[in-house]
Amino acid sequence: MLRLYAAAAVAAMVGLTGALWYSSRQGSEDAFAACRGSAVSGGSGQIGGPFELVDETGRTVTDADVITGPTLIYFGYTYCPDVCPMDMARNVQAVEILEQQGKDVTPVFISVDPARDTPDQLAQFTDYLHPRLLGLSGSDAQLKAASQAYRTYYKINPPEDPADEDYYLVDHSTFSYLMFPDLGFADFYRRNLSAEQLAEQMSCFIDAAS
Repeated sequence: MLRLYAAAAVAAMVGLTGALWYSSRQGSEDAFAACRGSAVSGGSGQIGGPFELVDETGRTVTDADVITGPTLIYFGYTYCPDVCPMDMARNVQAVEILEQQGKDVTPVFISVDPARDTPDQLAQFTDYLHPRLLGLSGSDAQLKAASQAYRTYYKINPPEDPADEDYYLVDHSTFSYLMFPDLGFADFYRRNLSAEQLAEQMSCFIDAAS
């Protein structure tokens, strides 16, 4: 458990020293300026982009199929012992808070562990957490492209016990990304936010986009 938390911290630092390094507030051309405290260096267009992945039914989908409204995207894996389940529980709780306000956000879970996270495995994971939670994965090439588009980090570690090759940990970044179909990237959220805080911050962007 300590190793996984340390990995998450390292991944977060990698993200912050990369394209998610924050600078001063963007100008008035930013549709979401009132909701931001700061802006992505190089512009919000640096985060997100086209991807092609496989959903939990085995169907190949693109970003246009997935991001049809406000969408909260998280990269992780279902065999994660603690971080991913807690983060996703927080995300879907925030989605439920917004549902009560009449605001629909699609929660999305992109697995970076395609060997174990088959469509059936993803379906079990997502169905347990929320009826509208969408699980995605894909080939190594597809996942690499999606990860690069969102400036995320992941690394599949070799099994600690060579005799149990199906048990291994995956280091990965732990940001959640709010996306819109026409406006693209809105903001990213760290895992220290509560569900209530996350819902409140997303609500501002949803109102601004409407």
